[in-house]
Amino acid sequence: MKAPLFTLSLSDGSTASVHDAEENQGSLHTEGFAALNFRSDGELIEILGEVPPNYPASALLAVLGGHFCYRKKSAQVRVRLRASRDFAVSAIRLGIFDTLLAADAHQVELQCRRSTFWQHPLPWLSAPASAHTAPFYQFSGEKRHPQRPPLPQGEVYRRRLPGLNTEFSLRTIDPDRDLQAFNRWMNLEQVAFFWEQAGSLDEHAAYLQDMLADPRVHPLIGCYDDEPFAYFEVYWCKEDRIAPYYDVQDHDRGWHVVVGESKHQGIGKLKGWFNSLMHYMFLDDPRTQRILGEPRIDHDRQIDFLKSQGFGHLKDIQLAHKKAALLRLEREFFFDRPL
Repeated sequence: MKAPLFTLSLSDGSTASVHDAEENQGSLHTEGFAALNFRSDGELIEILGEVPPNYPASALLAVLGGHFCYRKKSAQVRVRLRASRDFAVSAIRLGIFDTLLAADAHQVELQCRRSTFWQHPLPWLSAPASAHTAPFYQFSGEKRHPQRPPLPQGEVYRRRLPGLNTEFSLRTIDPDRDLQAFNRWMNLEQVAFFWEQAGSLDEHAAYLQDMLADPRVHPLIGCYDDEPFAYFEVYWCKEDRIAPYYDVQDHDRGWHVVVGESKHQGIGKLKGWFNSLMHYMFLDDPRTQRILGEPRIDHDRQIDFLKSQGFGHLKDIQLAHKKAALLRLEREFFFDRPL
């Protein structure tokens, strides 16, 4: 059997995977159940055979992944299967589909829009999301904001990028493991110019401990095929220095980046990690409707790239350490285009 087109881990730890076959046919393999064959004409996927009792509706995300990850121009797909109306309603309430198109005593037909699929966290998140925290407010100085959850350890996000034949992943930085690379990256001439964080190993060890202790910030290592190449700081805007400069909302997020390995700086890899990082921030909390960027005003290359990817230029702002362009990406725009 060929390698699966798409694989995901279900909430109970089992896996579901889709295998392609010739002539627009394939099969869905879910641990503990017999394989379900299906056929597709591009706009309609028909599951052959009856869906067994207690079958996890979330396994159908593998079928949707096999469709949307390889058909970037597809706006929606219909799935027809022999299952009950209750199964269909549950699948919609779980966020796997968005519309019940038809239902009778023998089968149901469901629709999934591209944006619905890409906003489901199960195929991508490797750690519990921030979304599960109840809204409890506290103060950081004079800034009132929701209490933020503790940082997860290890990997938090993983995504296969078929066009690049690679996997992108994010994990919380581990100073014992990542300090040497972080120190080397921060002392690169171009990085030091924009970040102003050149320093010794001891200074960078202290810096990372401060970041890990700050609930406002999530310091992350980006990897291609598990090889570290970049450092990201994802932060909550409500507690950040940019908050007074615009109509900040409780779950707005911002980010900073250092790409430390030159072999990963091509345009394909750039778009790969950029889309994946934005994807992670939107998935980690569905209450996040906007992502902010604040590059230095003279960082023309980054500003132009962000504008090309849908960031709008709100204004220029003067921070204590730099003059910056304040840019914003809207959730609806991000998920309304191919990923």
